[in-house]
Amino acid sequence: MIRTRLMAGAALLIGTAACSPSPSATAASVTGPTEIVVPLNFGTHMHGEHERPTPRDTNATGQLTLKLSHDGQAIEYKLIASNIDNVVASHIHQGPVDSPGPVVVTLYTGAPGRGRHDGVLATGTITTSNLSGPLAGQSLSSLIDLIQSGNAYANVHTNDGVAPIDTGPGDYPSGEIRGQIRK
Repeated sequence: MIRTRLMAGAALLIGTAACSPSPSATAASVTGPTEIVVPLNFGTHMHGEHERPTPRDTNATGQLTLKLSHDGQAIEYKLIASNIDNVVASHIHQGPVDSPGPVVVTLYTGAPGRGRHDGVLATGTITTSNLSGPLAGQSLSSLIDLIQSGNAYANVHTNDGVAPIDTGPGDYPSGEIRGQIRK
């Protein structure tokens, strides 16, 4: 669930006791729990050793940060990648730590053979219209549930545009770096 519940009544009781207000004010202040919605932050650090089914020997790294809006209808993201060549795509996938899985959100697309990249690769907003694969047509809470259950990861794909594929860093179309998204 994307809400954090705080027991405001207990805090009010302690605070009002210290101030010694009138008995009627104290009784009115302690009405029960108050629900406060706070944005949730998620993220991951991506490395080649986490890529599946085959770990990658690469110096590339990445970071994805996600922040859920106050109303739960959008997720702002920032994708950073460094020491990486020929980035062609980045996605959020459905899947546990040790398995590949289907794409559920596209974060970035580009052309093969673009050369070296260091820094912010993409920023944007994820809404229900960006959900794809098994999450297509579902609410954003479905993506949040995947993340909170440990079944979502991000990765960055590379391609030098020259056959054959998978020849080394900068040429891993199925993914060069990966990280499980966590709260």
